[in-house]
Amino acid sequence: MVYTDRASAGRALGIELEYLRASQPLVLGLPRGGIPVAAAVREVIGGDLDILLVRKLGVPWQPELAMGAIGEGGVRVLNPDVLAHTGITPHQCAEVEEAERIELERRRLVLRGDAKPITPSGRTVVIVDDGMATGATVMVACRVVRRQQPARIVVAVPVSSAEALDRVEAEADEVICPLVPRILGGVGAAYRDFHQLGDAEVTALLR
Repeated sequence: MVYTDRASAGRALGIELEYLRASQPLVLGLPRGGIPVAAAVREVIGGDLDILLVRKLGVPWQPELAMGAIGEGGVRVLNPDVLAHTGITPHQCAEVEEAERIELERRRLVLRGDAKPITPSGRTVVIVDDGMATGATVMVACRVVRRQQPARIVVAVPVSSAEALDRVEAEADEVICPLVPRILGGVGAAYRDFHQLGDAEVTALLR
């Protein structure tokens, strides 16, 4: 299975999530790639759409490989397998985290501005990204939301590695993922169009 683009992947996810329509869910997209997926999910199941700000902590010489992730409110998750395999030092990890905290704040100002986030308290929350390789970013997202006492957390992604699913299932109440390849070469391999999104494209979708 290959998705045409993120919007088509979101529509496919939305069909699998139709049972949530009556709960008027809060659909939270992870910027940037998760936003068009989340917007398409919300078109199908209704509810509210917002962003959930998290940042991957990439290995310095291989940024796409997540050694962890950070989120709003000081939440951090580290991936011990990647840390051990790559030999990252605590100093290197701290340098990456400092840079990503700065970028997290920049994105908050650009993508959210003065707007207050929609509170997940007491609601069914659907956390959406365009895919999971290690699951670190989505794990942080789950922990950020869990602190705010939602009624239920559902993670929905179009594609994932089996390892990431195992990790995230321990954090969420339910995980929906239609495509779990035996070997995930990269999330982008599941899409014909997997272009990098700019801030303007993301903010337009949120409006």
